[in-house]
Parts: sequence; structure tokens; C-alpha cells
Amino acid sequence: MNTNAEPRAATRGRKSFFRSNRLLLAGMVAVIAALSLAAQVALAGPPSPTGVPDQIQVGDGNKVFLVGHGVGVQIYTCNGSVWSSAVPRANLYDDNGKLIITHFAGPTWQTADGSKAVGTVVDKVILDETAIPWVLLSAKTTPGPDGDRLVDTSFIQRLETTGGLTPPAADCNAATAGTVVEVPYTAEYVFWKHTAA
Repeated sequence: MNTNAEPRAATRGRKSFFRSNRLLLAGMVAVIAALSLAAQVALAGPPSPTGVPDQIQVGDGNKVFLVGHGVGVQIYTCNGSVWSSAVPRANLYDDNGKLIITHFAGPTWQTADGSKAVGTVVDKVILDETAIPWVLLSAKTTPGPDGDRLVDTSFIQRLETTGGLTPPAADCNAATAGTVVEVPYTAEYVFWKHTAA
């Protein structure tokens, strides 16, 4: 009769238990590290755009927090002699095609939570004669009834524009007074906020 059998079995069981726990602990540490890295990447936000002309660069002390791919129209009205300034009507989508912001007169951007940013042109530059200018705007914001996604917006850039140009001047005259023309356009909208000091 082997009197050592039971203690050996218990010892093997404990070793197996501790080995399993070490593997479980190692797995948990790996998951926590991965989640921490994902959180750091999420907090970093989207990268700053490249190839932006100096006159519409956003200064130090700001970082990108949101990018929207805009699709819509620039609306022009003939007063009988000249076309009005453009009034935008567009939707901005995230990288997954989800609607995140509506853009309209003001110029104003509004999220689903009701928060708004109203822009004032700082500067603009024409990079493509067939498209509306790239623009830098400073922003004033207000919270919405359901949130404040845009409240910290300091600047908005309109970049990578296509289309949206004013109709030909000859098309606006006394005979066409009151005519409204919607010109399709696309643009990338980059939203910036102040970084913590």
C-alpha cells in the first residue's frame, strides 16, 4: 500500500491549480494592457491633417477631436444682378458612414445631441479652381439638450473640397431674379479643441 499516493495527488492538483491561475492572470494582464492601449488611442483622437496651407493651419494648443466627411449642396440665390454668398446644406458622416453632424446656414454644425458650433471665417485659400475654397473658421459653441459633443470646438477646417462653385455670373440677371441654385459639393470637416494647459 502506497501511503504517499494521496499527498502526491494533492500536490499535483495544487500545481495544476497554480499553473492554471498563472495562465489566467497572464491572460487578464494581456487583456488589460490591450484595453489600456485602445483607450490611449481613443483619447489621442484623429490625426491632424497634412498638406494644409499655412494660412489655414490651426495653431499650437489645439488638437483634432472629430472629422466629418461632408456631402451636400451650396445654395445660391440670384438677386437680379449677382449671386448671393453660398448657404450650405450638408450631412457629415464618420468613417463608418454614420451621420454625425448636419451643416447649415450660419455656418452652423449641429450634432444629434443638439450641441452646435457656429463658425466665423478666419482665412481661406483656393487650391482648385473647380471647387470652393479650403477654409479655417473659429467657432462659438452651445450645448444641446442631450449633450455637448461640439461644445469644446475651437476651430473648424473645411478641406479637400470638390464642387460647390458659384453659378456663372451671366446666369444671374433681371430675368432670373429670385432663382435658387443648389450646387453639389463634398468636403472634409476637421473639428479642433483647445488642449489642456
